[in-house]
Amino acid sequence: MIILYFADIFGRPGRKAVQACIGDLKATYTPDFIIGNVENLAGGRGVNRRTLEELNEMGFSAYTSGNHIWDNKEVYQLIGPESKLIRPANWSSPAGEPCPGKGMTIVHRGNERLAIINVMGRVFMDAQDCPFHAVDRLLKEVPASTPVLVDIHADATSEKYAMGWHLAGRVAAVVGSHSHVQTADERILPGGTAYITDVGMTGAFDSVIGLRPEGVIKKFITKRPHPTQAAKENPGVSCVIIKVNSRGQAESIERLRFTVKIDDLAQGGDLE
Repeated sequence: MIILYFADIFGRPGRKAVQACIGDLKATYTPDFIIGNVENLAGGRGVNRRTLEELNEMGFSAYTSGNHIWDNKEVYQLIGPESKLIRPANWSSPAGEPCPGKGMTIVHRGNERLAIINVMGRVFMDAQDCPFHAVDRLLKEVPASTPVLVDIHADATSEKYAMGWHLAGRVAAVVGSHSHVQTADERILPGGTAYITDVGMTGAFDSVIGLRPEGVIKKFITKRPHPTQAAKENPGVSCVIIKVNSRGQAESIERLRFTVKIDDLAQGGDLE
């Protein structure tokens, strides 16, 4: 089994970057499953039907998310029990007011199947239920001999590494998202678990995690709110290719980061 995973596809530049390279990636790696983190898909703030449909047309198998999943209210019509879109499994879900959506999905292609679990970290982020307990609970629901990929959407590298070691030998892959900055620590943990702290952002590389630098710099200098805009310069792709054997163990993880040429982004217009 070959898995192609994109983290944090940011706005129109990110979607167009994927569109520009997806044919070559399919031809080169022949992935069985294509997964993307889409919490920034619509203009950097959540996801809507139109932007999700763009990825559907490219052949994506499933979508993970994170702390921005609720930013666009269309998500409430997109995240039902049969949807390919999942949200962090450890999102608070009090009795009488359950959280919409689900934190795990199982996708199929021919005789292959893959379980995908999404959790969110708690260090430097909004307090949620324990992601470690959430993963342990969901793993009990995964059918035997089904490989598992876990997307941990977290800020602290230590929390991501802890999750990797917590799941070493129990899942096929633990991939980090949220930071928008790709890390160079991809490896195979003991027991055959592919790991990387953060896969990085797919979108405008000449930016501050997807936004034009000017407004972000002013916020840091003045410590006051300033308008920010999505960036479009130097679009590129960050992703990983994970090969999983018949025993559900990862044999390799390859990290990719490259720029693409997209002519229509240079013409301005809506960056959603």
